[in-house]
Amino acid sequence: MNASARLRRLPVIGAVAAGAVLLLAVPASAHVSVQPGTAEKGGYSTIAFKVPNEKDNASTVKLEVTLDPKHPLASVMPQPVPGWEVKVEKAKLDKPLQMHGKTIEEAVSKITWTGGKIEPGQFQQFPLSVGKLPDDADELVFKALQTYSDDDVVRWIDPSKPGGGEAEHPAPTLKLVAKGAAAGKGDDDHHDDDKTSGKKDADGKTESASAASDKGDGGSDTTARVLGVVGIVVGAAGVAFGLIAGRRRSA
Repeated sequence: MNASARLRRLPVIGAVAAGAVLLLAVPASAHVSVQPGTAEKGGYSTIAFKVPNEKDNASTVKLEVTLDPKHPLASVMPQPVPGWEVKVEKAKLDKPLQMHGKTIEEAVSKITWTGGKIEPGQFQQFPLSVGKLPDDADELVFKALQTYSDDDVVRWIDPSKPGGGEAEHPAPTLKLVAKGAAAGKGDDDHHDDDKTSGKKDADGKTESASAASDKGDGGSDTTARVLGVVGIVVGAAGVAFGLIAGRRRSA
């Protein structure tokens, strides 16, 4: 290939390279997830369902979460979320549970949040205080239905794929680990959320578990933004290089 032909191809190569970089710079789709992702077996914990709005032209207006029927929880208490109404449904247990000397014959089976809106480009957390977590399981799998204002319903119910691959709509999953191995501190046996649902900042003030989770998520969000900016800069440079080469060829 002669020099003239190579120069003619440079603008096209630059544009293709720019498009590829920009595509790679787009972050992966966010999912409905449990924050934090781990909790201690046999203990109590404050968790939150993080719900991002993935649409540009509709708002999230409803979240339905079904608890794992194989591992019922004796205590499930939602934290009020401003602007949202919460409905808690219970189901009779086939095998009653024992907690603090009491027999529990029914447990929370489903929680629904309605009345609020998660606008495009935003997310919302829906906290729960849960326990006592099972000792004989490695995870709790929740099924979540996310309803949009255009009546579209996204069903986050798919199990994990064999080999660790992620499903298209993975179900929110809370990993259960041995005592002392959890990333975040759970509630104590008395379910004292005031002591354990948050941590102290540099000024000695206590922040909520959802706020602490947001800070943890901030690192990944920042990384995604940096990669996006780098991709845009590199892509723009490729386009500029192609245009300059084209002008030189024309000259």
